[in-house]
Amino acid sequence: MPRIALVTCRPGPEIAVDRDLPVLVRALREAGAEADAVFWDGEQADWGGYDLAVLRSTWDYSWRAAEFLEWAERCGKVTRLANPAEVVRWNADKRYLGDLAEAGVPVVPTRYLAPGDGADGLPVDHEYVVKPTSGAGARFAARYTPDEHDTAVRQLARMHAEGFTAMVQPYVKGIDVSGERALQFYGGRLLHASRKGAVLSPGTPYDERKVAHPGLEPWTPTPAELAVAERALAAVPHASELLYARVDLVDGEDGQPRVMELELVEPNLFLSLHTGSVLRVVEAILAAAE
Repeated sequence: MPRIALVTCRPGPEIAVDRDLPVLVRALREAGAEADAVFWDGEQADWGGYDLAVLRSTWDYSWRAAEFLEWAERCGKVTRLANPAEVVRWNADKRYLGDLAEAGVPVVPTRYLAPGDGADGLPVDHEYVVKPTSGAGARFAARYTPDEHDTAVRQLARMHAEGFTAMVQPYVKGIDVSGERALQFYGGRLLHASRKGAVLSPGTPYDERKVAHPGLEPWTPTPAELAVAERALAAVPHASELLYARVDLVDGEDGQPRVMELELVEPNLFLSLHTGSVLRVVEAILAAAE
């Protein structure tokens, strides 16, 4: 009977509820495993007593990135951590988009402004997005027109004061037409895909809580989308050790899919939208535990 920890975080006012978590715990137990939902920062957690620890919904990690990455290293030394700590460290900083671009993967063009950098990198001729390189749920993210330069500068100052590096991307207008597609992989295979609408509305303050997955619906990925997703995953360090992945795609100005983000730490699986995927996730987790 394998012992499996589904790793989550403590509830809080800014933490979304992981509706997949009780579903997976129950399904794993019904499949014969000993499964627990465990806080990643739980003082009493005996990680070495588990055959596998699966990062499920550690949705506060970007606010405590250094502490979380240290925990991942420690956990990975006493049990198998999925995804591995090396992958988690690489993916926790969205400057990985530069690595993907260097590997020839089509990504949304991105510039980075670290604390100490000025605001000279803000565009003056097109709409753009500012967000942190370590973040989740559109926290500290906003879209701006060139006329809103002063507001964007204030956001940069706030982020830099809190130690965040900002990433600046052109606002991809294809999101307003074809949405953002999330291709989920589990156990090395495509699990399912979903599509959602635009998260960032014009004029929404960067520090206002957003709806992370507006208009979410099932999606059948196109061959082009699947090809880009597979290219992105092949470029990941330690790609062969991935248990799960989510590749978020948008259409560029040429109408072709580009990687917006690669979620390898704690992606929402949207199992309430894809109930038929529960069994496949359980099978992949059990195989990894053995």
